[in-house]
Amino acid sequence: MDFDVSTWMMIFFVILLSVSIYKIYAFLPNKSLKDDDKTKESQEELEAIILKIIKSKNNDLTRAELCELVKNDKDFDKEHFWRFNLNRLNHLLEDLKAKGLVSI
Repeated sequence: MDFDVSTWMMIFFVILLSVSIYKIYAFLPNKSLKDDDKTKESQEELEAIILKIIKSKNNDLTRAELCELVKNDKDFDKEHFWRFNLNRLNHLLEDLKAKGLVSI
């Protein structure tokens, strides 16, 4: 059984392609991280906290005050939402405004 050069090249190509695809697959994230605050559930939790605070203060807040109140809320998990800042609050408020839930 004598193979020519092109057959050997094709065999090595298929083998190395399989190894490369496996290596790429092994490093792709398969599950979300436990401190990932960009998931739908995390966003809904933050929105609920924001709405609760806005309703309790009757919309008499600046965004900076609201950010501090959210960070100091008893339901706010500081380890899970460690990246929460004023910019993230602004994005959440814009989403809530688009849904028609807030006017701050």
